[in-house]
Amino acid sequence: MDMMVSDESPSQISDTIKDMLYTKTAERVDAFRPVVANSLFGDDTEIENEIQDDEIVDDELETSDGV
Repeated sequence: MDMMVSDESPSQISDTIKDMLYTKTAERVDAFRPVVANSLFGDDTEIENEIQDDEIVDDELETSDGV
């Protein structure tokens, strides 16, 4: 508002508003980045545990079949 009152050029006002919006958006993206990364990659340990459990069951089945 101060820039409008002080008769700054419209392009300068527009550039300032864009810079403020980009800064605010970048802050929000940086804040959500860990949340998104955890939701996408945080569950990998559960998948790995399931795979290991399946391998253990398969190994036990193979050893009991030979008996």
